Amino acid sequence: MNLTVVPTLEPLAYHRAVVGYLTTSEPEIWAWAMAQETRGEQVEEVRATLLRQNYRLDAAAHPEIYEDCRAVLAVLAVEAPVTIYQAPDTTMNAALWYVPGEIHLVLYGPVLEKLSRVERVALFGHELAHYKLWSIEGGIYHVATTVLDHVLAYPNAAPSHAETARIYRLSTELYADRGGAVAANATAPAIATLVKTMTGLLSVDAEAYLRQAAELEATKPVAEGVTHPEIFLRAQALDKWWRADVDLEEWLTERIRGPLSIATLDLLRQQDMTAMTRAVLARLAKDPAARGEAVAAQLRRYFPDWGPDETPIDAAALAPARIDAATREYLIALSFDLAMADPDDRDAMLVAGARLAQDYDGLAAFREALKRDLKMNRQAITRLLAPLDKVSA
Repeated sequence: MNLTVVPTLEPLAYHRAVVGYLTTSEPEIWAWAMAQETRGEQVEEVRATLLRQNYRLDAAAHPEIYEDCRAVLAVLAVEAPVTIYQAPDTTMNAALWYVPGEIHLVLYGPVLEKLSRVERVALFGHELAHYKLWSIEGGIYHVATTVLDHVLAYPNAAPSHAETARIYRLSTELYADRGGAVAANATAPAIATLVKTMTGLLSVDAEAYLRQAAELEATKPVAEGVTHPEIFLRAQALDKWWRADVDLEEWLTERIRGPLSIATLDLLRQQDMTAMTRAVLARLAKDPAARGEAVAAQLRRYFPDWGPDETPIDAAALAPARIDAATREYLIALSFDLAMADPDDRDAMLVAGARLAQDYDGLAAFREALKRDLKMNRQAITRLLAPLDKVSA
C-alpha cells in the first residue's frame, strides 16, 4: 500500500463546487463571511476553554509527540505554532480547534497508548489537514463552512442548506483522511487509526478491513452520517484515492451523495434537478403528440424561456442507479402533468411518458400511478400501453 509518489492533497470536487455556488449565487453573504475576522477576545476565550477543560502537554515533557507533529506540519506544508492537549475522556479521538495562525490539537482517550507511532502520525495528519484546508486559498473553504453554519443557525433554514452542509462536512473528513495518509506516506496507518478509534482495539489489520468493507459494495451503501462518513466508506474512499482509481469521483458521488433524490436535494442538486426537469420535458416534447399549442404553452409555464432547440435527456442520465424512487415518482408526475395539457392528445402523451419511464426502470410505478392518480382500471391501462408491447415484441 506504499507508493513512491504520494498523491497531491487537494480540496475535493464538492468543496470547489460549493465555494463556486456560494460566490456566484450568494455574493453578498459570501462577502459578509469573508469580512468576518476572529476577534482577539474570541481567541482568548478559545484558549481559556482549552485550558479549563484539558491537560496541556508541554513540549519539554513530551518531545516525541511534538517532534512528530512538526514533521507532519512540514509534510503538509503548514506553518503555525502548535499546542497539544489531553482531554479527560475515555473515547479515542482527536480534534482541531481552529484559530487562524494557531493550531490547538486535543487528544481524547488513550490514543497515545493505543496508537503506534506511525498511526499517531496519521492521526496528526488527519487533524492538521483540517487546518490546511481551512487556511489555503485565502481561507475560502473555511468561509464556506462559516456561511453554511450561519445559515443553519436560523430556524427557517431550508433542507437544501442542511444537506449541503452535511455533504460538505463529509467531504472535509475525506480530505482529512487523505492528509493522514500523506503524513504517514501510506494508507494502512490511516485506516488502522480509523478502526482503532472506532473499536478501541490495540491491533488492526488495515488490509483485512478493506476486504471487509468491499463485501458491502454489493448493497450499494450510501453515507448516512451527519458529520462523518461511516468508517468502512472512509477506508474505501482513501484506498481508491491513494491508488488513483479512475472511478473515484463516480464512486464518491454514489456512496457519499447517493442517487439524485428530489427528497434530499442540496443546493447543487437543486440546479441538477432543474436541468433534468428541463431535459426530460425536452424529451417528451419530441413526441409527435406534443406538437400542439396546448403542450407548447404548458412548457412555457414551466420555463418561460423555453425554446425549440432544447436538449433532450440522455437515457444514461436516467439509469436506475442515478435516481431514486422519489425522483422516479416526480418524473411520472411531470409526464402526467404535460399529458393533461391537451385532452385530445392525452393518451399519446401518456404513452410517451411510459416510454420514457422504461429508461429509468419506472414502468411498473408508471402503471401504478395510472391506476392511483388517473383512476384507470387494468383493462384501460393495458389498452393505453399496448403500443409499448408492440415495440418490445
